[in-house]
Amino acid sequence: MKTKLSFFFCFLLFAACKENKTVKPAKSDVEYLHAAQKKLTDVIVTDIFAPPVASRVYVYPLLAAYEAGKFAKEGATSITAKLKGFDAMPTPEAGKNYNFTIAAIKALCSTAKKVVFTTKEIDDFETKTFAELKQGIAEDVFNNSIAFGENVANAVIKRLGSDNYKETRGMARFEVKNGINGRWVPTPPDYADGVEPHWAKMKVLVMDTASQFRPTPPPQYSEDKNSAFWKELVEVHEISKTVVEERENIMVFWDDNPFVSRHKGHLMFQDKKMTPGGHWLAICQSFLKDRKVGFYESLQAYTLTSLALYEGFISCWDAKYFYASVRPETVISAKIDKQWHPLLVTPPFPSYTSGHSTVSAAAAETLTALFGDNQAYTDETEKEYGLPVRSFKSFREAAKEASISRVYAGIHYRSDCEKGNEQGTKVGQFVVSKLK
Repeated sequence: MKTKLSFFFCFLLFAACKENKTVKPAKSDVEYLHAAQKKLTDVIVTDIFAPPVASRVYVYPLLAAYEAGKFAKEGATSITAKLKGFDAMPTPEAGKNYNFTIAAIKALCSTAKKVVFTTKEIDDFETKTFAELKQGIAEDVFNNSIAFGENVANAVIKRLGSDNYKETRGMARFEVKNGINGRWVPTPPDYADGVEPHWAKMKVLVMDTASQFRPTPPPQYSEDKNSAFWKELVEVHEISKTVVEERENIMVFWDDNPFVSRHKGHLMFQDKKMTPGGHWLAICQSFLKDRKVGFYESLQAYTLTSLALYEGFISCWDAKYFYASVRPETVISAKIDKQWHPLLVTPPFPSYTSGHSTVSAAAAETLTALFGDNQAYTDETEKEYGLPVRSFKSFREAAKEASISRVYAGIHYRSDCEKGNEQGTKVGQFVVSKLK
């Protein structure tokens, strides 16, 4: 009898172990988070959002994910409670059990579908991901988690609906005035209207106002050969004529133009890539994976970085359209060299300050505050777009290289980049001081 019972219990134990092995989710909690973040980037690339708009597409889904997933770490505090315009977030109900990874992914996806066009990709990602995550947990836990994530998403979406995005869609285009007088005009090859001229009217989340970190004016437009403006203009022209391989690699690596028209004869085709904000969130992801950072800390890093990028774009666009500074291409081709063109396509908005410089510094300050200075890393995030790999000693070093790359490309003056880097540094430090 004892032998039969022993055999029976061993059989049950074997069956239970076998069942647990077959229903274990395919990835760890943090891997599902990384996959959701990458899917968001893929959709942004597909939908071709302008860089400032892309920062909005990132920040709200990541805030929702954080507010739903933070309960995975005991004592974690709300971020939205420290931001402007948010109602109190839902909290888990007493007596109910939850899986906060599921809740975070659901919150992210539900919010993302309110800010992207290609919602089917998000739907397909949800279907596959939740089929995996549902394995091995009780049905009530799964349902509780989905419902909680949806409730958090709805609370974030309420703030999303009052951020002035809809209102800025119907505002007037930027007024273009003819003549080379220091004021921005559309540039080749498409001569497009200024992108998002009213982005500074978006409601800030962390800063006091959009103009809080507005820099001092750029060098005044002048054709005097001894003026500060003319000296910077000549520098751009001279650098473009003596591009060495290393500078070219830097320039191409940090291009991050989400939609570039290429013209060949009568044909036109487009290249799609990540936005500057997408590049920095990809850097964040690569670093988190390499250092094997856990679920909550990764969630926090994504969210704070996205906030720095969002505030950085508002701050930068405030300066761009306040000063409406002319691009180097316009003046060089009119006053110095009619055949000259920059090495990258000039983006369709004013020059001062440099967007790359501002948001790169803001992101770098945030990541430095979270993980420390002198964190060496290799950036392979844009290999999928056919771009090179580069290594850096720190996030700040990378931000400075991103900044100077715009001078190498011939699309910014040095003051655009240096003042943009200072501006973004202030934004990033402010975000961290308020939220970390």
